Order: sequence, then structure tokens, then C-alpha cells
Amino acid sequence: MNQLNSLILEGNVTRKPEFRETQKGAMICNVPIAVNRYYKNATGETTNEVSYFDIETYGKLAEYCASYADKGRGLRVVGRIKQNRWVGSDGKNTSKVTIIAEHIELKPQLHKTGQDEPKQEVAELADAAAALKEETEEGL
Repeated sequence: MNQLNSLILEGNVTRKPEFRETQKGAMICNVPIAVNRYYKNATGETTNEVSYFDIETYGKLAEYCASYADKGRGLRVVGRIKQNRWVGSDGKNTSKVTIIAEHIELKPQLHKTGQDEPKQEVAELADAAAALKEETEEGL
């Protein structure tokens, strides 16, 4: 039986996603995000703590992220944590934690004029999200 490994993150894309296709045709997209946390410290001052995460997506979700997850865009990720471990060239054990996305929602993007994004882009995002949901449900 699998144990619970689930998380929800909300943050902003820090740079352009990296999309690649493996030799076997699998699509992978890495999306780096920053998550801000504000809190009051012992002196009562508001402090900002920033954490950075690498989000890994596969298949249609990878294509979706490569197309729409621009730098600065708000993003909500539902996924799981994966720890990769290896022995470095110096002989020391090394590890890296990555978030494997199972679901991603993009926040509406405001344009410089301060108005909401054009209706066409919203419709395209809705269509892409519906297609992802349909594909996921068929796989279950």
C-alpha cells in the first residue's frame, strides 16, 4: 500500500519552462516556481520568506505548461514529492527534491493596461484544461 505523498503549492513561475521530448517520445516540462510566505517575526516586523521549487510535468500537461506558463505567471500545483539520489563525481551522496505535478491551474494574467486577459486566451486555457481533465479521467 502506498503511503500519503501529496502537496499543494501556489507561486509564480521564475523563468521560461524547459520543454523536452525523450527519444521514446515522452514529453517533459520543468517549471521553476517561487513561493512567498509572509509572517511577523519576534519584533513584529513583516518578513518575506521565499522558497524555490522545480515542478516536473509529463505528457499533455507538459505541453500545456510549455505553452502557457510564462515567467511571472501565477500557478497552483497539486502533486507529489520525489527525491532523486546519486553519488557525485566526488564520491559524496547527493540528492535533489522535485515536485511531480499531477494537476496545474494557471492564475489569470493581467496585462499592462490592468485589464483581464483577452477572452480568446481564457477560452483556450479552458479548452486545454477540459482536454486534460478528460484525458486523465479516461486513464483512470
